[in-house]
Amino acid sequence: MAPWPELENAQPDSNKYIDGATGQHSTSAKDASESPVAKIELLPSYSTVALIEEPAEVEDPWNLPTLQDTGIKWSERDTRGKILCVLQGIGKFILLLGFLYLFVCSLDVLSSAFQLVGGKVAGQFFTDNSIMSNPVAGMVIGVLVTVLVQSSSTSSSIIVSMVSSSLLTVRGAIPIIMGANIGTSVTNTIVALVQAGDRNEFRRAFAGATVHDFFNWLSVLVLLPLEAATHYLEKLTNLVVDTFNLKNGEDAPALLKVITDPFTKLIIQLDKKVIQEIALNHEAAKNKSLIKIWCHVFTNVTEKNVTVPSVENCTSPSLCWTDGSQYWTIKNVTYQENIDKCQHIFVNLNLPDMAVGIILLLLSLLVLCGCLYMIVKLLNSVLRGQVANVIKKTLNTDLPFPFGWVTGYLAILVGAGMTFIVQSSSVFTSALTPLVGLGVISIERVYPLTLGSNIGTTTTAILAALASPGNTLKSSLQVALCHFFFNISGILLWYPIPFTRLPIRLAKGLGNVTAKYRWFAILYLIIFFILIPLAVFGLSLAGWPVLVGVGVPILLLLLLVVLLRILQSHCPRVLPRKLQDWNFLPLWMHSLKPWDHLISLLTSCCQRRCCCCCRVCCLLCGCPKCCRCSECCEDLEEAQEPCKDIPIKAPQAFDNMAMSTEAHDGVPPQADILGAKTTTF
Repeated sequence: MAPWPELENAQPDSNKYIDGATGQHSTSAKDASESPVAKIELLPSYSTVALIEEPAEVEDPWNLPTLQDTGIKWSERDTRGKILCVLQGIGKFILLLGFLYLFVCSLDVLSSAFQLVGGKVAGQFFTDNSIMSNPVAGMVIGVLVTVLVQSSSTSSSIIVSMVSSSLLTVRGAIPIIMGANIGTSVTNTIVALVQAGDRNEFRRAFAGATVHDFFNWLSVLVLLPLEAATHYLEKLTNLVVDTFNLKNGEDAPALLKVITDPFTKLIIQLDKKVIQEIALNHEAAKNKSLIKIWCHVFTNVTEKNVTVPSVENCTSPSLCWTDGSQYWTIKNVTYQENIDKCQHIFVNLNLPDMAVGIILLLLSLLVLCGCLYMIVKLLNSVLRGQVANVIKKTLNTDLPFPFGWVTGYLAILVGAGMTFIVQSSSVFTSALTPLVGLGVISIERVYPLTLGSNIGTTTTAILAALASPGNTLKSSLQVALCHFFFNISGILLWYPIPFTRLPIRLAKGLGNVTAKYRWFAILYLIIFFILIPLAVFGLSLAGWPVLVGVGVPILLLLLLVVLLRILQSHCPRVLPRKLQDWNFLPLWMHSLKPWDHLISLLTSCCQRRCCCCCRVCCLLCGCPKCCRCSECCEDLEEAQEPCKDIPIKAPQAFDNMAMSTEAHDGVPPQADILGAKTTTF
């Protein structure tokens, strides 16, 4: 849009613009009278025609922002300033590493807190074999367990232990592995909530986090029915295990644990075998505490005289004797002796697991939010000017033609390698989330990095399975390979062809919604990671007929809604006029505005004197004048009423004779896109 005319040059004297007559009405006036008539012309530099231009293009919110350097340029600094700038940069880099270290440690403590709060419940999910045989129920159990323990490696190790103990078949373990793949993506989605302060940052960060969610959900929606019908993952992994002569290997290198364990072990240490023992149906483990008390235990095997029921139970005839009515023999007995206690904070407090878990949950979330806030601030300070441009170009630029298509696959390899190094896909994707929010990495680039992270987290499970004993090696390795090939199949579905990269489009759509209604982000987490899995799990307890009878109509309704939405967007003429939009439904069924208004009323209770009861009363009953809440609600409506358009008085430069003449001649004014009335010339 053209700039507004400079008002300091505008003259209120309309005679300045009278140069001569132009237009049809001037000619008519000259024919009617021989006396000369002054010609009127509005100078184009001050014409309101400049206001009737095409509107400026709306900036795409998904474009990466320009991180400009607002400080003093390097060339303008003196020697002392350059030294201070270098020292300041080194200090910021050290602080960034420190906060990143605390951020990773807080994620580890957060996982421990979730295990203390819900670890035993998660272990009990695996004990019902009738439910585990249902693939849909197995999938949601994998989601719930991984959300509860905040670690896909923990849930995967439980599954491997159950398979190796013959408590679970490989066929029954595959849906649980798929669910664990979904549950592990909740961590970076929680991390994205910290950037809710800035609307555009939150839009990008939440979309960058949920692109992982949508990839996992879409992959499960396609591959779970395919696996239930054909069992292709089970057959493929069985063929791979039988083909290669694999030997036991070493445990995967825990590089990140070596760095973080010295700090996190001072806070809490857990005995994760308790969850596995609960899953394996050990009754004694149900009363054990997950908090590790003794870190150094001495185990010894010694010969001891024991009583046996009869002679047949003796070790050998030569080592058997009687003492009255009892039979004695010598047996090797293993006993443990506690030597040294652990050195974490809660070792001597004797608090229940739930209390310790809640304390750690609150503290770890507080530290995580604080560290992420400082990381974002430091990155905003460091990533400016030329440094930002170099990083953005390096991360987001494709290889030159004709190798541009290779860039995404290189990003997948980078994501897999980085996840293999840090031993956690949650840590890697959570570290990418603030970078996406700041605009350093685009959604299109973080998508292949996330896919590579999914592959990287499976390679560690494969190496761990290779360290299994010989009798359980095949089943353990087969489960780990199922996880690997599941992610490979998902990548083949949703990445090679650009048209099939639906997770990017869905994540951007959700990012736009959550940027406008930020409360919807929390609702999304609750619905997709808690309510839906719990609902499916509850229906699974009632049996297959109930699950199918309730689930199939809901799925058909969802498919109908998606089909209508596609037709409304691309082929609205095919539909009846009433179905071309959603206005035939009540507003609360197709718009979030009423819900946003309700949540605004409820969340503003602590900010105004009016009580919550009055607000709910006004919302439900309309609050008649006789109600004592009516005055409070009227004040609330006045406070929330949007600002009305303020009339702007036009400068005198536009109040010239030409406008007045056309107005008297009956030429109707036209309204431009801004809503202002302008004159046709």
